[in-house]
Amino acid sequence: MLVWTVANQKGGVGKTTTVVSLAGLLAERGFRVLLIDTDPHASLTSYLQYDSDQLPVSLFDLFTEPAENKAELAQVILPTEIHNISLIPASMALATLDRVLGNKEGMGLFLKKQLLLVEDDYDFVLIDCPPVLGVMMVNALAACERILVPVQTEFLAAKGLERMIKTLQIMQKSRNDHFEYCIIPTMFDKRTRASLNTLKDLKNSYANRVWNGVVPVDTKFRDASLKHLPISSHSRNCRGAFAYETLLNYLLQIEPN
Repeated sequence: MLVWTVANQKGGVGKTTTVVSLAGLLAERGFRVLLIDTDPHASLTSYLQYDSDQLPVSLFDLFTEPAENKAELAQVILPTEIHNISLIPASMALATLDRVLGNKEGMGLFLKKQLLLVEDDYDFVLIDCPPVLGVMMVNALAACERILVPVQTEFLAAKGLERMIKTLQIMQKSRNDHFEYCIIPTMFDKRTRASLNTLKDLKNSYANRVWNGVVPVDTKFRDASLKHLPISSHSRNCRGAFAYETLLNYLLQIEPN
């Protein structure tokens, strides 16, 4: 089971779109995929047609009452309308975890330990992160083998990336290990100087950490979200779907066998 965390300490850069797009493509290839929404705003949960305010259980319940076996964890995992994709949903209550459990010893590794219960049931786990550093992001980073960092190709988003990289450096020191991460340029518009200059700056500053492709601006992403579908299911031959398929091929190629 491979765990990929999609994170950036700036909102609106395409994190949820990246999670859903990659998950859809993996599911099409026959992989069993578990998605985890760690953002109290629950965008991923909503995308997959669940109302976080109406759910009887969510990721919050897992943190407050940890599962001791696979059957207990299964109570928090929801099916989705997309074949091969399951979801651990978010709720607004997650926003209270830093206050309630933030100082509890070992909380940073909680999610990683819980996922061990279902490591034989899924091929991939994709974690959607909130744009703030706290218990949820720390857990998501600690649980994964690779971090995917979507970055909108505009100046302020690129500046936000600096904070994310500093966070990774701090966590690397605390766990005495390094993170494998991939920066994904998103919302790229080749017609604008801002996109072209930001992409150039990303490649100059982060070199081989930047994926060589880009995710373009594409209205099909909005259309797909309105239909609650991955873009590859909604518009298989559009630019956005092609970009994420190219990204997925790259990620699978660099993962150790």
